[in-house]
Amino acid sequence: MPDLAPSAHTDTFTRDNLPKPERWPVIDLQGVPETAAYPERMNCATELLDKQAETFGDRPAFYYNDETWTYSDLLAITNRIANTLVDDLGIVPGNRVMLRAPNNPMYVACWFAVMKVGAVAVATMPLLRWRELKFMSEKARIELAICDKRLDEEMENALEKSDSLKKVVYFYDDGPGSLESLSAAKPETFNNVDTAADDCCLIAFTSGTTGDPKGCMHFHSDILAMCDTFSRHVLKPTPDDVFTGSPPVAFTFGLGAQVAFPMHAGASTVLVEQYTPELILQTIRDRKVTILFTAPVMYRAMTELVADHDISSLQQCVSAGETLPQPTWEGWHDATGLKIIDGLGSTEMIHIFVACAGDDIKPGATGKAIPGYRARVTDDNGNDVPPNTVGRLAVQGPTGCKYLDNDERQQAYVQDGWNYTGDAYLMDEQGYLYYQARTDDMIISAGYNISGPEIEAVMMEHPDVLECGIIGAPDEKRGHIVKAFVVLREGVQGDDAKVKELQDFVKAEMAPYKYPRAVEFIDALPRTETGKVQRFKLRDGA
Repeated sequence: MPDLAPSAHTDTFTRDNLPKPERWPVIDLQGVPETAAYPERMNCATELLDKQAETFGDRPAFYYNDETWTYSDLLAITNRIANTLVDDLGIVPGNRVMLRAPNNPMYVACWFAVMKVGAVAVATMPLLRWRELKFMSEKARIELAICDKRLDEEMENALEKSDSLKKVVYFYDDGPGSLESLSAAKPETFNNVDTAADDCCLIAFTSGTTGDPKGCMHFHSDILAMCDTFSRHVLKPTPDDVFTGSPPVAFTFGLGAQVAFPMHAGASTVLVEQYTPELILQTIRDRKVTILFTAPVMYRAMTELVADHDISSLQQCVSAGETLPQPTWEGWHDATGLKIIDGLGSTEMIHIFVACAGDDIKPGATGKAIPGYRARVTDDNGNDVPPNTVGRLAVQGPTGCKYLDNDERQQAYVQDGWNYTGDAYLMDEQGYLYYQARTDDMIISAGYNISGPEIEAVMMEHPDVLECGIIGAPDEKRGHIVKAFVVLREGVQGDDAKVKELQDFVKAEMAPYKYPRAVEFIDALPRTETGKVQRFKLRDGA
């Protein structure tokens, strides 16, 4: 565990719930000059917004529908919101604030306002249901949520059922208590809190194999580190670039791709709340997009459509969220002449740490450890395996896993100072890494990380379900799909109508992307002598 600087947080919850010192990964800032020079005090909003607005004030930061927000616009609105958080909502440094919205510039302004006041953002995706919001609010002890009014139904349910949440303030809302009305008369200036570089500013929740989402804590320095490694040294954007992408900004993948990376470079971003393959191609054409971030499933779909669109402005394509199959890479390259940058990252590490760009790309390989990081492939005992041998991927660099109050999972992810991502890889003699499989029960489908046990727990609430086992089944388009093996109660008919009923039940209780796209009824789940479900047998059957 590094020596932490004196915290600016008066609410010490995040410092109090960091991993035990012996459970920390090695945090190495010396890998690139930029991270090595980080000062002890740092607020990422100062670096990415205030300083950039001084340089790029009249340039577009975000395009959204028919709106254009300049860097100066974003700074002024953010400062008004920051004043509202302090003056009207009682936020003090270290408080957690839940944020809930699709990809739009008001969400970005709220995120930066939370950074400015020294609080901690807990970003949540629009698709999440009340039970998931309730869990996160209680785990992170969140009292205030700021939410897009269009997502009020699940938010209100969470507010009613959570033991922690006390207030929700909505934006895109005409009501007297809306964020717009509260902040309208506030000053457009704000003195950012002098946070430590290693003060927590973000808790990003991700589902794990235990079924409960895990809170990944990230510091102000982590926000800058993802910019000063992957973006600066691999992507290399300029102020003239125009970004867009499909990942939600509530994902750390989307936060980097559509907020931190472009603003770090003084570039602009086209924010679209819900992308389709056709709409991505239209947006590239209409907005002259130069850098695209999306998942392999989107590249596969766009390959069939791209001949009908002018995407000549596009210069760089990045894929992450799931492994990029070589046929998808080759199909897109054949259709466009563009080489997709395949990136491996994780919520625990905040963003991409393995990738290659340009002539360094080797089709079929994810890439190499990017500048600032180092990677190894080990056996189960942590020993390096020979080249071209499958083993566990371990990484170190300027970021690392810091789970919120979860010693068991921290101990599994961090071993001997290395971050073990849960991926099985092999490394060739040149250091290129080739993805093999997940080493746990996480299902990666169309870029979403999905926990099988979490879905099992919900399906078991259906009165007709006696037992349930969830696995990832191979799928040509999505990489994997969620498949449910279901044991029904005696007398219940397992037919197409029951399949749809169970699917609709899960959709109503959880984020819809988690529902089982395939359901198979069986007489009993395969189990060990100690009663554990043998998921490998279910996977073999799939």
